[in-house]
Amino acid sequence: MVADMLGRFSRTRQGPEADGSADGSLAVLPAIDGEARREPTLAPTPAREANQTKSAQASATQASDRYLATKVALHRHLIDQINLGVLDRIGREELAGEIRPFVREYVREQSVVVNARELEQLVSDVADEMLGLGPIEPLLKDDNVTDVLINTHRQVYIERFGQLELTPIRFKDEAHLIRIINKIVSAVGRRVDESAPMVDARLPDGSRFNAAIKPVAVDGPLVSIRKFSRHPYSLEKLLEFGSIRPAMIELVTAAVQGRISVLVSGGTGSGKTTMLNALSAHISHKERLVTIEDAAELQLQQPHVGRLETRPPNVEGRGEIRQRELVKNALRMRPDRIIVGEVRGEEAFDMLQAMNTGHEGSMTTIHANAPRDALSRLEQMVGMAGMPMDQRSIRGQIASAIRLVIQVQRLSDGGRRIISISEITGMEGDVVQMQEIFKFVKKAVDEDGRIVGEFRATGIRPRFLDEIAALGFHVSRESFDPSRAL
Repeated sequence: MVADMLGRFSRTRQGPEADGSADGSLAVLPAIDGEARREPTLAPTPAREANQTKSAQASATQASDRYLATKVALHRHLIDQINLGVLDRIGREELAGEIRPFVREYVREQSVVVNARELEQLVSDVADEMLGLGPIEPLLKDDNVTDVLINTHRQVYIERFGQLELTPIRFKDEAHLIRIINKIVSAVGRRVDESAPMVDARLPDGSRFNAAIKPVAVDGPLVSIRKFSRHPYSLEKLLEFGSIRPAMIELVTAAVQGRISVLVSGGTGSGKTTMLNALSAHISHKERLVTIEDAAELQLQQPHVGRLETRPPNVEGRGEIRQRELVKNALRMRPDRIIVGEVRGEEAFDMLQAMNTGHEGSMTTIHANAPRDALSRLEQMVGMAGMPMDQRSIRGQIASAIRLVIQVQRLSDGGRRIISISEITGMEGDVVQMQEIFKFVKKAVDEDGRIVGEFRATGIRPRFLDEIAALGFHVSRESFDPSRAL
């Protein structure tokens, strides 16, 4: 569809050599779905194939450039023709109907030959420019895409099914990309310029957005979008993905129901928030929950939930509301549990205080690569609160507040696994004691690059089992049998 349209752009009013092919054959042109269409060519020879490949690549690039230029020019043309005040109140289909006559007239004036389907694609793309985020709008609508990573206007990468891949999508130029960035940040009262070249924001669907421009982004604007999942994964869904085993589900479900406080640890993109969402589904609907996040991502299904979100400073540097203030405020809201999306600093102290003073079963996540590292980081964060506590006192607070540490990891093949579930059992001297209950053991990498491994029980039964059994939540002894396949 767009391939044919791009081809016509490349040949409009340019004569037979417009396609760049030495023998007059038509070049391979990019389609919007990433595939390519190929017109009939002459019988192949090695020399001809080499020439055709080069000319095809050149023609495809030129055609793509012309299409981008046409789309952006059309957008600018429409800005002068349409009442921009209605854009906030108009739906996409209605907008498409409004701009269709303008697009038809524009391509006629520019002598661009398009059929009805191609015209509709151009209308759709221009609508994305006006209402959405331009070239990346289709990526944000694709449920299989989890991350969109833009490296200057020339490269757009995505993560799909745990793997990074380069897309054929590009922006016309740096100004085009910066216009899209400004569209996002201005909608949330932020700005990005040379004096403030880095910015965080949240898209209307909840996706996390980060951008950096010159001078800190040396080669041009860098954008990262972590998409917000419309449908949170359950523990059963994670089981289908191979991230967890039934015995592990039995333990963590009983722990959450029995009000055992949980710390989910993992690196960037490992699935910490996904795990926190899945665990929260097993909290009683009779409890009052308060969530605290930098960007509201948690999707709790309970009826009694209060959601709090931090606020960055405005353009004058005022009005910031930090997580620590929200944790303190949450304690005045009569929560049964407090769920902090991720602890990053001094709020860790108040979170531990809450867990130790009647809010058992609270949960949070932390950036760390191993359970023991998670405790060390937590200790450092508590120290940032500036309270007069020595190291042993801080560790004592951690040991009494957190009972279960779940370590998640994104493996080299893109898969996500729960690689360890450990219980904190208290203090011995100045050291927080921990025992591992389940672990994931990596064995090999197969010919397709996939990690081969297995989940194992260590044979240790958590000490809190009797405590939650008294509340009516039981875990079978067989779950911890190291000789039994999980």
